[in-house]
Amino acid sequence: MDVLLQVVKLLGSLGLFLYGMTLMSEGLQKVAGDKMRGILASMTSNSFKRVLTGLFITSIIQSSSATTVMVVSFVNAGLLSLTQSVGVIMGANIGTTVTAWIVTLLGFKMDISAISIPLVGLGFILLMFKSKKKKSTGELIIGFALLFLGLAYLKDSVPSIDKNPMIFEFLKQWTSYGFLSVLMFVGIGTLLTIVLQSSSATMALTLVMCSYGWLPFEIAAAMVLGENIGTTITANIAATVANTSAKRAALAHTVFNVTGVLWVLLLYKPIIYIVSMIVTTLFGANPHEDTGAILFGISTLHTLFNTANTLLLVGFTPQIVKIVTKLIPGKKTEEIFRLQFIEGGVLSTAELSLEQAKQEIVSYAKLSKREIAYARKAVFESEQESEKGKFEELYNKLVHYEQVMDNVEIEIANYLNKIGEGEISEESSRRVQAMYKIISELESIGDSGVSIAKILQRKISHNASFDHYMLENIDTMMSLLEDSIDEMIKNLELGYTKITNINEAEEYENKTNVLRTKLKEEHMANLENNKYSYQSGVHYMDVIEECEKIGDYVVNVSEAVLEIQ
Repeated sequence: MDVLLQVVKLLGSLGLFLYGMTLMSEGLQKVAGDKMRGILASMTSNSFKRVLTGLFITSIIQSSSATTVMVVSFVNAGLLSLTQSVGVIMGANIGTTVTAWIVTLLGFKMDISAISIPLVGLGFILLMFKSKKKKSTGELIIGFALLFLGLAYLKDSVPSIDKNPMIFEFLKQWTSYGFLSVLMFVGIGTLLTIVLQSSSATMALTLVMCSYGWLPFEIAAAMVLGENIGTTITANIAATVANTSAKRAALAHTVFNVTGVLWVLLLYKPIIYIVSMIVTTLFGANPHEDTGAILFGISTLHTLFNTANTLLLVGFTPQIVKIVTKLIPGKKTEEIFRLQFIEGGVLSTAELSLEQAKQEIVSYAKLSKREIAYARKAVFESEQESEKGKFEELYNKLVHYEQVMDNVEIEIANYLNKIGEGEISEESSRRVQAMYKIISELESIGDSGVSIAKILQRKISHNASFDHYMLENIDTMMSLLEDSIDEMIKNLELGYTKITNINEAEEYENKTNVLRTKLKEEHMANLENNKYSYQSGVHYMDVIEECEKIGDYVVNVSEAVLEIQ
């Protein structure tokens, strides 16, 4: 019964540590959310800057798993290329070593648990403020307090070897097989991290066991190597619902860490010796002989491993990209009808999710352009007596596209709803409102594409036809529309931070209106002169009017982008 209680206490302590880590990480992400978009925007092709970015973000949010999951989401959203993501992940691995040093220097040298309860009280007071930033800061403080409270309970729940010599005897039989023991504990470290879904929690557990003398330095070091493999699983799980590039980014993390562990294992004894010398020189104690020095040895090894691995492999980024591309090949036929960027889910920081939504809306706008291109083809196919099958094919395609556009609009709207539930700035709130308007206008373009197809279908059923003059005018109008949609897409891609005016978009809309008015006046004159039948004229003007409506929807999108400012 005592053993069972001890195990439950250990699990509860780990749970409290993990919850504190999660709460602190989420609070930090919310506080720093506004800045992160700018950090990513400034990303260049420079490998050094990518690594620094990953290091900086992970040092701030205190979770390499959160950073790599975020990177996978960015790749999924088209914000980062696969090559860029590899550099950021490398930096994240270095950034995560900060946690080990915090635990080593504060968790064992200072009794932070004594001030944990007052810190929870301070955090609770901040949670009562209306300000979202103060609430996020409150979460951060409570998370920090719970993390060290969990660590204190973890230390208390792990039995001392002095009082329990049977533990030493049990471990001794598993740690006395030389290099085989090293490989076994690499596996144990990997499995523990996969189960706990946090390398920081496994690292804390390893440090606690070392502080009680459970593990000798070289075996604890092996566990740390395993933790570096296990931590890659989180990103791979997150990538299961993402696109091919995101899956490759997650696999790149695994390839990078596994490669690092392999070369360290090949040089294991010399590396352990070097780390021992560094710790002895800096801290005055040998980790092989002094239990307290093992903590510094573990943290030093963790930092050196990730830093050296990054320095060695950063130059091989193109090769890593080639490996993961070969292991996860792209599909031969591109999936047209699916969400491309937001299927990975809302990011942990709501502010950053807007970038995913923006990319999906740009893709949605390109879908609307395709709809109009098919409608333009359908106009001419509807006049070909011998090619009625082609018109039917285009008609069905237009109807299908319109249904797809309806579904995409709903998915984006649902995604925006989830973003709105998070803590976002006033500026971001305006962006969300504008995005609702934009997707509504884009969906209307899809409706108009089907409306044109239905007009053409009625024309065929009435045995009416368009003459050369009508076809030429419709083509001019639809060519103008395609140019205006290109301008709309350009404005969407630029986004509200770069767009300064929409003169071009307004000019296209003005040209569409002028052409519609001119054609309407000519139509009345043509009816009087019996240039074509009244029935054909009705269908002709219906198409022109529908085109003019599309022009309005298109300019409304550009106006919505500009209005955010």
